[in-house]
Amino acid sequence: MSMRKSGWWTGVAVAIALVSVHPGVPAAIGQDLGTHAFVDVTVVPMDRDRVLENQTVLVDGDRITRVGAAAEVEIPEGTVRIEGNGLYLMPGLAEMHAHIPGSNAPRAYLENTLFLYLANGITTIRGMLGEPAHLELREQAQRGEILSPRIYTSGPSLNGNSVDSPERAREMVLAQAEAGYDFLKLHPGLSRAAFDAIDATADEVGMPFAGHVSLDVGLARTLEAGQATIDHLDGYVEAMAGPPHAQSSQFFGLNLVGEADLDELPRLVGETVEAGVWNVPTQALFPDFLGDPDELLRRPELRYVSAQQAQQWAGSVRQMTSNPSFSADDGRRFLELRRRVLKSLHDAGAGILLGSDAPQVFNVPGFSMHEELAEYVRAGLSPFEALRTGTVEVARFYGVDDERGTVAEGMVADLVLVRGNPLEDVGNVREPAGVMLRGRWLPGDQIEQRLEEIATAYGN
Repeated sequence: MSMRKSGWWTGVAVAIALVSVHPGVPAAIGQDLGTHAFVDVTVVPMDRDRVLENQTVLVDGDRITRVGAAAEVEIPEGTVRIEGNGLYLMPGLAEMHAHIPGSNAPRAYLENTLFLYLANGITTIRGMLGEPAHLELREQAQRGEILSPRIYTSGPSLNGNSVDSPERAREMVLAQAEAGYDFLKLHPGLSRAAFDAIDATADEVGMPFAGHVSLDVGLARTLEAGQATIDHLDGYVEAMAGPPHAQSSQFFGLNLVGEADLDELPRLVGETVEAGVWNVPTQALFPDFLGDPDELLRRPELRYVSAQQAQQWAGSVRQMTSNPSFSADDGRRFLELRRRVLKSLHDAGAGILLGSDAPQVFNVPGFSMHEELAEYVRAGLSPFEALRTGTVEVARFYGVDDERGTVAEGMVADLVLVRGNPLEDVGNVREPAGVMLRGRWLPGDQIEQRLEEIATAYGN
């Protein structure tokens, strides 16, 4: 998440402290996939709101080969048994607004960040601010050479500073398409002419673009262009406020809550559905930015960041909430309005993808995904509906729902073993008993060992 144009909040600094950590757990999961059996487990297939009890799930290599009643499935000799009695097996989750440290960061910090995603059951991430080094990182992750979720990556940001003309916009799009990035990342500040050039050139080379809604572009043009995803629900509050209020937007329309016309929401939702544009809400980010820093500092996952980083985050929150222009009442209304937008989009059938924006203010990689899921439930989604945004819907977004997103025979073995029924409480996804990434098994005790080493290295 990056700050927009002018406004009282633009001075909020979000810096990431880099601490070198050298854990003892190997950087990659073993290359010999072999065969695995989750024995007598309750399966959460995610094809519909149901569980399948007393199942055995066989995995050969990177694929699920059998899902059936435990009493009927024969386990081949030499298979690694994973006892599942009392546990629940569900598809791996995705973090669709992730950030990956750049090449200037220590390698240990990079590997720890990727591990924190994986340790929370995230088997796919979409890197929202890429660079050339991330292209090789993507391939290393795919080959299993590093302990990392599957990576989709953008290139460097297209924004009001990097794109100063339509000609420059075209150059950047063509260069990033040639380099092999998965998509283009848009940040704020783009002129309408630059955005139009991005749209036209991206269509020409068949490259999706995603991210923010620049104020000079607006929600209507963004939807018309078929932007792959709108992140942070950007542009909706501004569109409800309408001109001329939209041009004075600060922090995603926080200052426009009193101007937002809720009667406009059904039209905007309908246009989103019509355009086929998906949203990545990053809902968890906003209660953090508007919260109590002392309370946020008590979150247990802050063990996995440095004290310096945690204090920088707290300072960012204090800077925002202590400003005379900030209203706590407007903050509460803003959060409720965003939840209403999310629920309206979901109910109308607009695509929603799980994404929290991490690392970011109190959004620790991986752990913030749990806060994001809880926010979806607070907005009115059921646990099943919330979990679909990180499983089935992500597979559908990428056009790979025939091989990812559910637990079924023939699917890629991206799996999470959890201790409680996630369809009853999304909080049961926390602290997984193990994660399988394309057939490679990472048991819970190894996860805990690596997490403890990271915490110790930070002095926590």
